[in-house]
Amino acid sequence: MKHIPFALALFAAFPAPLAADQQNIIAEQVWSRASMGENRPGVAYMELHNTGSGTRTLTGVETGRAAMAQIHQTSTSASGVSQMAPAGDIDILPGTRIALEPGGLHIMLMQLDRPLAEGEYYHLTLIFKNGDNVEIRVPVLAASARGPGQ
Repeated sequence: MKHIPFALALFAAFPAPLAADQQNIIAEQVWSRASMGENRPGVAYMELHNTGSGTRTLTGVETGRAAMAQIHQTSTSASGVSQMAPAGDIDILPGTRIALEPGGLHIMLMQLDRPLAEGEYYHLTLIFKNGDNVEIRVPVLAASARGPGQ
């Protein structure tokens, strides 16, 4: 019988959930609102923290719950009119945090497979320029929620 060194056996028994480079991005304060009606989009919010030493560029998002998921930016003109548009790539500098929150950057989930219901969760994949994907679990809060603590 072949003997496996203890350290190697321990590593095999408890594999790391993400590659070391993927651990440089931490998603915190993750939440979503219940969607309103059959044809209304969903939305996801979170804070992304780059704990690594290099800039990470978020290029997209995917989920099985929506035909199209995009990072959007809400902006308000001097006359008080708000509009949303795709944000494009988002650079997250080393040691910094980027907030995806109501009224700013956020993730739009268009053409949902079914409405997002309070109390459920879904998976979302963050896609980075270097080819890494970071999988996160998104809890769905009430349609009236204003943050992850509600």
